[in-house]
Amino acid sequence: MEDPLPAVDYYCPECRKPVSDPLVCRDCAAVICRDCGTPLERADDLGIG
Repeated sequence: MEDPLPAVDYYCPECRKPVSDPLVCRDCAAVICRDCGTPLERADDLGIG
């Protein structure tokens, strides 16, 4: 049986929501929010994941 909820690894502090499909910059490898472009934080670091 598959897990119905995908694991969320990142959180956007600007949108205040978990991000399951972030963008990754090809130049600097930054992980950013698809909606607002803010650099994302690791959910592990926030204690919410």
